Amino acid sequence: MSINQTSPTPNAATPFTYRLLGLPVLLREVTAGGDLTPLGAQLLEYVRNHDDPDALLDLSLVLQLKYQKPAALAVQAQAIQLRRHYRLKQASVDPAPLKVLALKAPGDLMANTPFECLLEQADLQIEAFYIDDQPLQPSDLPAHDVILVAACASDQNAEVLVRIATLIADIGPAARVLNRPGCIGRTTRDAAYALLGAEPGICMAHTLRLRREQVLDAIAGRFDLPAALGRDFPFIIRPVGSHAGQGLVKVADAASLAQYLNESDAAEYYVAPFIDYSDADGLFRKYRIVIIDGKPFVCHMGISSEWMVHYPYAEMIAHPERRQEEADLMATFDTDFAVRHRDALQRIADLTGLDYVGFDCAETSDGRLLIFEIATGMVVHDMDDSATFPYKLPQIQRVFAAFEAMLRRAAGRPA
Repeated sequence: MSINQTSPTPNAATPFTYRLLGLPVLLREVTAGGDLTPLGAQLLEYVRNHDDPDALLDLSLVLQLKYQKPAALAVQAQAIQLRRHYRLKQASVDPAPLKVLALKAPGDLMANTPFECLLEQADLQIEAFYIDDQPLQPSDLPAHDVILVAACASDQNAEVLVRIATLIADIGPAARVLNRPGCIGRTTRDAAYALLGAEPGICMAHTLRLRREQVLDAIAGRFDLPAALGRDFPFIIRPVGSHAGQGLVKVADAASLAQYLNESDAAEYYVAPFIDYSDADGLFRKYRIVIIDGKPFVCHMGISSEWMVHYPYAEMIAHPERRQEEADLMATFDTDFAVRHRDALQRIADLTGLDYVGFDCAETSDGRLLIFEIATGMVVHDMDDSATFPYKLPQIQRVFAAFEAMLRRAAGRPA
């Protein structure tokens, strides 16, 4: 992969226009095993001589995908300082395309809904606008038919979501807004438990948000942490703001908790009792589900001998019978899983009030839906190896089609 431009060589003497690559292209390259280092070097050399926000935004994505977060965010800040508005995709066929405007927060890949992957093949005009601390009026936004609030729930995004709520309050009914900021705030780990934890058919671990000092006091016996969590170890702990299992640990006793804190410098943590969701065969099954305009769709199923299930991973690749189980789930989801958990799924859609939301879950031995996390920022893509997972592409394409149809309905322009 190399720099994408309209002229053969990027130099000051040759006119050219850099074309934004964007998240789907770069993520697909990484998923396929490609190395973004040469592209990153080209982009770095290019932006040294050109104040090109599109190239800076791509460079930021490359750095994030290479796990260089501080440098990535610094480059992204440069791009946003130059320009807050980006055209991510231009419709190729429709002469009067639907204009989708995504309101994004500055930040890493977990800061916003990765809608780019959901709409990679859609024939839409897709714009992104970064909301920062600069003054902004509704008239400053580019022309659009529908707005998607992409900023996710987090401490870092709290002020951004407030600004977005103020901004869209004065936008007329002609522009429908999907995923209102006030609803997005209901998806933090502690807020989600308060919202859904007592609902029939739903099981959630009582999640507490605790300062580091409180956890240290618990180790010293000055704070009855086990009582707040049901008195018994084990429980799980993770830094506030972490995702994808980063910093997530199951602690069996006070000694292991003390060791964890010695190796972590976070200021706050989410702490919850561990719920053993293993099945009779000793394996753990975790599902990723999204709800689009009230309808649930399964995106993947991970089966592991370990309680912390990531997807994709070596076990699914090594065990064809587990892939067959995932394929069977996708084939029967609408008539089996979604029927068994119909009321719980409907409560999630109703109580969150979100047009699009995802969650990771399992099933308890008594048949309830065990929810681990609910968020608008979960990654859904079609980039898994089609030879190993041939059944996934048709299912993910259903998700993509439903997401696009939601946008079209919201704009009053159904397909």
